Amino acid sequence: MSYELKRVFASLPHMERGVAKVLGGDPKGNNFLYTNGKSVIIRNIENPAIADVYTEHPHQVIVAKYAPSGFYIASGDVSGKIRIWDTTQKEHLLKYEYQPFGGKIKDISWTEDSKRIAVVGEGREKFGAVFLWDTGSSVGEIVGHSKIINTVDIKQTRPYRLVTGSDDNCTTFLEGPPFKFKCTMSDHSRFVNCVRFSPDGNRYASAGADGQIFLYDGKSGEKLGTLGGEKAHDGGIYAVSWSADSTQLISASGDKTVKLWDVGSGTAVTTFNLGSDVLDQQLGCLWQKNHLLSVSLSGFINYLDKNNPDRPLRTIKGHTKSIQCLTVHNADGRLNIYSGSHDGHINYWDSESGENDEILGKGHSNLVSKMTVDDAGRLVTCSMDDTVRYTDLSKREYSASDMIKMDMQPKCVSVGPGGLAVTVCIGQLVLLKDKKKLFTLDSLGYEPEAAAVHPGGGTVAVGGADGKVRLYSVQGNTLKDDGKVLDVQGPVTDMSYSKDGAFLAVTDEKKVVTVFTVADGYTEKNEFYGHHAKVVCLSWSPDNEHFATGGMDMMVYVWTVSNPDKRIKLPDTHRLHHVSGLAWLDANTLVTTSHDACVKQWTLKI
Repeated sequence: MSYELKRVFASLPHMERGVAKVLGGDPKGNNFLYTNGKSVIIRNIENPAIADVYTEHPHQVIVAKYAPSGFYIASGDVSGKIRIWDTTQKEHLLKYEYQPFGGKIKDISWTEDSKRIAVVGEGREKFGAVFLWDTGSSVGEIVGHSKIINTVDIKQTRPYRLVTGSDDNCTTFLEGPPFKFKCTMSDHSRFVNCVRFSPDGNRYASAGADGQIFLYDGKSGEKLGTLGGEKAHDGGIYAVSWSADSTQLISASGDKTVKLWDVGSGTAVTTFNLGSDVLDQQLGCLWQKNHLLSVSLSGFINYLDKNNPDRPLRTIKGHTKSIQCLTVHNADGRLNIYSGSHDGHINYWDSESGENDEILGKGHSNLVSKMTVDDAGRLVTCSMDDTVRYTDLSKREYSASDMIKMDMQPKCVSVGPGGLAVTVCIGQLVLLKDKKKLFTLDSLGYEPEAAAVHPGGGTVAVGGADGKVRLYSVQGNTLKDDGKVLDVQGPVTDMSYSKDGAFLAVTDEKKVVTVFTVADGYTEKNEFYGHHAKVVCLSWSPDNEHFATGGMDMMVYVWTVSNPDKRIKLPDTHRLHHVSGLAWLDANTLVTTSHDACVKQWTLKI
């Protein structure tokens, strides 16, 4: 019994309003990279469904950049640590780690020989450092600023020059190596967000929150002019990126546009309009070979189309916040994965191609706690916004009429045949049928945590915080307590019937999974031990002989019902967080999600 990672559908970049997002590009032009939480995400530019995630930082990572050789990546986090790691091996072995200053690292630049690195950010005594990549010894001083430095770039041709931009509205120009302060330019009237040299080294551009882009001579630092006259954009500019031939550049702005500039004439050739919503502000951009990318405040990555500036060639969507639950649905032979996140977003993914989009319209406004698909092909979701929603998966659009308001916050929803559903709310159970509340059971005498409706529809099992499972029968439009109580080891966290209804599996806080045989009057079949911390989720394989569980110990186990010792252990499925959701695509493919906002597929050899 073995396993291997089959696919990763990566998270989007973590975005903050008014904060520039640095995108890194691979020198060969095949990949681009960005950060979210403690992860660095590397994606293939032609097929972004191909992704790799680096998770070795102990703190939130802000920026990552490829070395010009393409063999290493340097990434910097909020604590001021720089990690330099290998890109060629799957393990991404750490080469060096440095702490150039204490505080958030905001930008990184390498010299073209991949030997020196400049880093800038929010230090305490100093805001930047330049050092040799293999020894960490200093090759100059970054001085001349009185506030946080936001951006740095090094000229990629000799003689080397280094330029920085800061919250003190200035840029500084340094000559080297060793890098020495030469002069300060105070042309901007607001924060400087981005400075970038052209690939040929003849010029560099600086862009600021004042909506202006200035051009300077790459060797002397002398001012050459501006782009777009008085103002390049109506909003602040967060990023610029040059074309490979150094004749054009793109700029991304808070005015929700990206502009393509002809540097020689200083005029905008194309203006890409990316929407009218606040979330359409453009906070980052990258020109990589013939791809023009920009990142919206929503986290969406846009592939810009020079021939049709009002509509991107494609937009990569996904999650920026932690994923809380998932389910799988087979529509006409295509298997789709549905995932719900902390901010109420629900995304769907084609399990083969990774093509994804979000459900249209106004959906949940808070964390989606549980989701499942009923036999009518509707996605049934419950959320901390105190609602249960039914979404028709053939339309994939929210509708206000399909929302049911609950009296208490729902924690869990389970569906049965014929439109039947049971929602567990704080202190109550609610029976639903065909998008209507039929019956509410209050004053239970215990706190319900999870429920499972038997595939036959007649029985509902409810697990409580008191470590007991109670059975209820569905009689007409009511739920009746059968008086039967099953004991498990601790407070129930999740439960589910096997697809054929033969078994009921229950997970609890005491690290145990208990399986009951339904036909024998719910006698205990087996207890499964292996987790080192509380078990939080479980899912049955379509073969009814195996099921998977995920725990707070970051482990996923795949168990065999008839033999508790026959199991597959998947350590570190999502290295930084426990698995928050599990689902099976088929008897050999398991899908996992976690708070790293990624969706992963695993091939199991059972």
